[in-house]
Amino acid sequence: MARIKRGLAKTKRRRKVMKLVKGFRAARRRNYRVANEALLHSLAYAYRDRRVRKRDFRALWISRINAAARREGLSYSRFIDGLRKSGVTLNRKALADLAVSDQAAFDSLLQVAKARLSAGAPDRLAS
Repeated sequence: MARIKRGLAKTKRRRKVMKLVKGFRAARRRNYRVANEALLHSLAYAYRDRRVRKRDFRALWISRINAAARREGLSYSRFIDGLRKSGVTLNRKALADLAVSDQAAFDSLLQVAKARLSAGAPDRLAS
């Protein structure tokens, strides 16, 4: 059986790793062993943080909505409850954008939520 030399595959694999670590600093871009470990960590962090980014943005949107709602004397949870009961189906990203960029539109949504909450208050006490 013929002897198989593995130089080409090894070189290609190393070249691929070294290309991916191009922007890293010091030995993390020059030394293959260190570069490979740094690359594995960076890929794991990237995978994890693509999910974490979604959580972070949702928390940011909620903070912005809460701040804008509290200016009008309504907490975030009461505001969302009022919108849900009145049938408004805007997501938190859109609500946060309105709170920051279009105060008039957000105020009208606040009035809708307040009206629905005040109209629905006796229902909860009766049951």
